[in-house]
Amino acid sequence: MKKVTVSTFNFHYGVADAGADLEAIVLQIEHYLLQKIQQVLPDQPDLIVLPECCDMPSGLAGEVLQGYYRVRGNRIRDALSVIAKQNECYIAYPSIRLESDDKWRNSVQLLDRNGDVAGVYNKNHPVIIEVEENLIQCGEEAPVFECDFGRVAFAICFDLNFDELRLKYVRDMPDLIVFPSMFHGGFMQQYWAYSCRAYFVGAIAGGLPSSIVSPVGQVTSSTSSYYDFVSATINLDCAVAHLDYNRSKLEAIRQKYGKKVRVTDPGYLGSVLLSSETEEFSAEDLVREFEIEKLDDYLARSRSYHP
Repeated sequence: MKKVTVSTFNFHYGVADAGADLEAIVLQIEHYLLQKIQQVLPDQPDLIVLPECCDMPSGLAGEVLQGYYRVRGNRIRDALSVIAKQNECYIAYPSIRLESDDKWRNSVQLLDRNGDVAGVYNKNHPVIIEVEENLIQCGEEAPVFECDFGRVAFAICFDLNFDELRLKYVRDMPDLIVFPSMFHGGFMQQYWAYSCRAYFVGAIAGGLPSSIVSPVGQVTSSTSSYYDFVSATINLDCAVAHLDYNRSKLEAIRQKYGKKVRVTDPGYLGSVLLSSETEEFSAEDLVREFEIEKLDDYLARSRSYHP
């Protein structure tokens, strides 16, 4: 059992006061973000996920916006680092960054439980307007980060359209994919979760639903029309298996272990999610004990019949 509590948001961008100077705007946006994060701290999350460009003030653009980012520097990140350390949680902080080589990036900085930067993901596929007008550089790597609860990968907004990134994560097998964005992505969120056999956490700016999706494509939690945040506990100790050749074995698992296991069927898919709900054994232990053929192994066996 590897349970992790995740908090995500779909809030609108903070509005800068008309006529305020850039220093004042930085302070306003920092205060706005801290207020938003305060909403989920009672849930004691292991991971807090903020939307894409979470500290971008509404109404600023062009050189004025870049000036804001220069004044802001790392100050908001440092404020979030304090929260991460005080609350012993990870924070995914998406923002526009100016690197030391004077190049702009659309990034997620992952802060660990000590408030340190555990890693950075740079958006691999910015939209054309970001590149042409905002001078955002394309990221060239897609690392998977080792956290104390599991392995985490990132995709930002337009990234969701690119199979080459998704297929890299299929190979790398993260436990969790984090998706800060300005667009929702629709069913592609569920497809990414299923194809990567990973949980998927969206943090969508601007009021569109931010959801947690299971490895079999089920939305397990979501923000609502009344609340711009949601916290949920998910179990990363799981495996995806097709019902073919496994159905009687899955029933035998349920009969032997009862509430210590869970078999979740999303319907219409033919695949289910097998989870261990105990510290006594893992999902992989169940796979070995009952000779469960996981979905990827089943598909590989099916391919072997192809001439």
